[in-house]
Amino acid sequence: MNVILAVKQYVSKMIEEAGQGMKVLLMDKDTTSYVSMVYAQSEILQKEVYLFERIDSPNRENMKHLKCICLIRPTRENIELLCHELKNPKYSLYFIYFSNVVSKSDVKLLAEADDQELVREVQEFYGDYIAISPHMFSFNLVGCCQGITWNPAALNRVCAGLTAVLLSLKKCPMIRYQNSSEMAKRLAENVRQVISKDAGLFDFRRTDVPPLVLILDRKDDCVTPLLNQWTYQAMVHELLGINNNRIDLSSVPGITRDLQEVVLSSEHDEFYTNNMYMNFGEIGTNIKELMDDFQRKSQSQKKIESISDMKAFVENYPQFKKMSGTVAKHVTVVGELSRLIGARNLLEVSECEQELACQSDHSEALRKIRNVLANEKVSELDTFRLVALYALRYERHSNNDLSALMEAMARKGMSEKYRRMIKSLLDYGGNRARGSDLFGTKNPISQARRFFKGLKGVENIYTQHTPLLQETLDQLIKGKLKESSFPYLGPSQLRDRPQDIIVFMIGGSTYEEAFSVYNLNKTTTGVRIVLGGTTVHNCKSFLEEVSLATQSSIGGMPRRTPSTSSRTSNNRRF
Repeated sequence: MNVILAVKQYVSKMIEEAGQGMKVLLMDKDTTSYVSMVYAQSEILQKEVYLFERIDSPNRENMKHLKCICLIRPTRENIELLCHELKNPKYSLYFIYFSNVVSKSDVKLLAEADDQELVREVQEFYGDYIAISPHMFSFNLVGCCQGITWNPAALNRVCAGLTAVLLSLKKCPMIRYQNSSEMAKRLAENVRQVISKDAGLFDFRRTDVPPLVLILDRKDDCVTPLLNQWTYQAMVHELLGINNNRIDLSSVPGITRDLQEVVLSSEHDEFYTNNMYMNFGEIGTNIKELMDDFQRKSQSQKKIESISDMKAFVENYPQFKKMSGTVAKHVTVVGELSRLIGARNLLEVSECEQELACQSDHSEALRKIRNVLANEKVSELDTFRLVALYALRYERHSNNDLSALMEAMARKGMSEKYRRMIKSLLDYGGNRARGSDLFGTKNPISQARRFFKGLKGVENIYTQHTPLLQETLDQLIKGKLKESSFPYLGPSQLRDRPQDIIVFMIGGSTYEEAFSVYNLNKTTTGVRIVLGGTTVHNCKSFLEEVSLATQSSIGGMPRRTPSTSSRTSNNRRF
């Protein structure tokens, strides 16, 4: 299961079906992101696609010498725009592809608008999601719930996107959901209804062990998105923010113009691919090796003494230039991460965070938090994290001293919004809202595991924490996940341990959880796991999620974050 490959194969097939000749790729705001995540512009240019346009752009030129490949989501707005396009065509021929299931009535509207009979193809290709890495996808939606219920527009979007993932991976799954979450049950039921309604689309070759969709709720683990991170990918997202593989560095002191925005893609950047899950200490060593290698090659390029030397230089120049860009980009990113660690005193903060998340010494936790509160270098956000983790960890402790910590926040001059957010966080993911034993206090086995882990110590005090998702998946793979807590929707045919697992996190996943999935895929023979979520959170976006969820009402669609196989018989043609 590889979601990047699935979307990439769809795009390749669209371009191939348009045949030879110059082409334009016409997209909407969503499908533009889908394509940019899996294809570099230089790759598509090699396939005779010379222009990229948005269907909602009002000032596109007439270019009758170009064929148009149109990839859009089947929304009401896009159908209206496409009808207008066909009535006033700007290109010679149209090959239309929808990223999800389109209604027959909408196809009829397009047929009526195609007066000049320029449409050569109408098809459904199910790549209706952001493919972040081979094992991770997202919908870039923040604010999917109103209290404990779905925002209706978000439910429709997530259901459509999740069924598109299943269709693109050619899976007709069993479904399990988190029983303590009404939202998880509702999404499971909606996905099941779509599968039943469009049974013909899900008529794939049956496997001995059916694939499984596991639907979880972020409310069960509010600790993971609150923590500072120390692996490269997660750290960049936490401190700088990743938006569809792009990182905004415009606020970095002394940044040059060409480095104000950089792209970190696991598909097109070999250094990033090899280091995205390395911890910060290893990244420093690997960056130095990358620079040393570049310097050696740079010196060799200077020795041009003959025609053969000139020829070798010209042949190697594109690779040399690419390496130069890679070095500059990663040195800049790592340099800024290092600056922020020092400026915000993150080593001390993170050590305290990890102990709050993983240990159970209440008095020691209070002492360390008070020490951090007294440190002027620690930012308001990082101070909030510690108090929030304390509030979650010791919510029902007999000597809970949250009120004193809140008073200390006020004395420090922290914004009132942070103090209000503590209450919102407890409403969202506190003891009453959770269905899990997040801190292992109810389960003797979990308590013993934590105790022995504390006795033997850990290799890295900054990476002690493991997400609740890892424990859930471990139990699922071993066949020990309780049906009372994670029931099947409908009769269960799954008696063997699952092999293909699609996990979906309502309320957003994290890069720390993606790292856990990566490790499980690497170490567990015969098991393939893909992780999805409404968005990919860092601490700031998670707090926005909590804030929106705990408001009394939210109107309209939630905000979007600035953040296949060879068989194609189920791609419908019209």
